[in-house]
Amino acid sequence: MPAPRLAQGISITVISGFGVITLLNVQSVVSSGLLLAVCLAAVLVLYAVQFLVASPGARRWSVRRRALAVSGQALLTYVPMAWFGVAWGSMAGPLGGSILLLLPARLAWPCYGAVILSVLGWTASNHAPALEVGYLTISTALTGLVVYGLTRLTDLVHEVHATRAEMARMAVTQERLRFARDLHDLLGYSLSTITLKSELIHRLIPANPDRAREEVAGVLGVSRQALADVRLVASGYREMSLKTEADSVAEVMAAADVKVELDVDCGRLHPLVDTVLATALREGVTNILRHSKVQSCAISASVEGETVRLTLVNDGVVPQREAVPAGGASGSGLGNLRTRLTDIGGRLTVSTARGGRFRLVAEAPVKPVTVDCPAAREPGAARPAAGATGAGEPDATVA
Repeated sequence: MPAPRLAQGISITVISGFGVITLLNVQSVVSSGLLLAVCLAAVLVLYAVQFLVASPGARRWSVRRRALAVSGQALLTYVPMAWFGVAWGSMAGPLGGSILLLLPARLAWPCYGAVILSVLGWTASNHAPALEVGYLTISTALTGLVVYGLTRLTDLVHEVHATRAEMARMAVTQERLRFARDLHDLLGYSLSTITLKSELIHRLIPANPDRAREEVAGVLGVSRQALADVRLVASGYREMSLKTEADSVAEVMAAADVKVELDVDCGRLHPLVDTVLATALREGVTNILRHSKVQSCAISASVEGETVRLTLVNDGVVPQREAVPAGGASGSGLGNLRTRLTDIGGRLTVSTARGGRFRLVAEAPVKPVTVDCPAAREPGAARPAAGATGAGEPDATVA
């Protein structure tokens, strides 16, 4: 596709060529130097107006300014015919193009036809040969269409170029949103786990230093995985496993003295569905750790027909006025999660029942509607090993 500058240069070259042709035609029939100078001045003024009409901003002119431009160009087109005769007839073509460009369609085409008929009538009334009458009439019609078509194509090139720039800006914005969403979903759980385990270590150090050392090792593993997650987010793709995530969640909940009922039996899932549901589980557990005084939690996942359903139920929901997350501000995790599920044709349902029980249900089709992850395009592709994203990084349990 030509660049806007190239397209506009082509239009200017073609329009200038019509002006040169007119000068050559006049020079062949006029011998007076004064008339040639007048002809040159008229051509320069006329094509200055024509270049303004062909500029991209002309389509945004007011009605009054458009009317003045067309009227002025018509005056400069028809008045010189009295001196230059048939040789000036080719100037009616650009006028027809300007009419098509500036006037509303319901007026433009009839006026364009009137310009062509005026050339036909004028050349015929001047007793020009039939061949010349036909030539000037067809030339006027074609010149008007060429000026109109080239100018509109130039406008379209400008619009396409601007649209491509806008699409590039939108792509950058979408990538920023993706990065922010992935960073929130992946690190929120890891940081909450690190906080939970650190509080546990603080309590264990005086009474049970051996257990505290074990928990320190767990914190180290979670922090390493968090570093690997950040690298994966930066690379644009993070594949997760629902089964692995469920096992990790059970371990974290047990460390927090939370009773967990775990029933995850989905078999092999599409990588994209597996990743989205693992993210849903991670976000749900993050909310539990941050916004509730949980004592028991039930996690189940199963395939029902063409739908995979993940259910997460916990008790200990804190009343809204008391639910102040760490940092003093609520997150956007559920909104991000709803967007992820909607993108693959799924849905998210959350509800709070009496007795302080919170229920999160994430449903996704077995075959996702859209595939936007590189590895998910090939359902049989091998999954990357946990912790294998950086040279020298030891394997760590996904947490």
